[in-house]
Amino acid sequence: MRDELIELQTQVAYQEDTISQLNDVVTRQQKDIDGLTRAVEQLKQQMVAITDAPQGEQIEETPPPHY
Repeated sequence: MRDELIELQTQVAYQEDTISQLNDVVTRQQKDIDGLTRAVEQLKQQMVAITDAPQGEQIEETPPPHY
């Protein structure tokens, strides 16, 4: 009976360690996701700024001479 109890305690200790490691991974991944989300938002804002910026003088495109 005592050996079974020790075995169960050992398993619980390994499971607690695994849970802690997984929590660290999830926390790091969430930080990465947050950073990537901010980067995407910045890129979206840059794209809006680029498309909304005046393009200067619009030049009418003429077909090439062989047409």
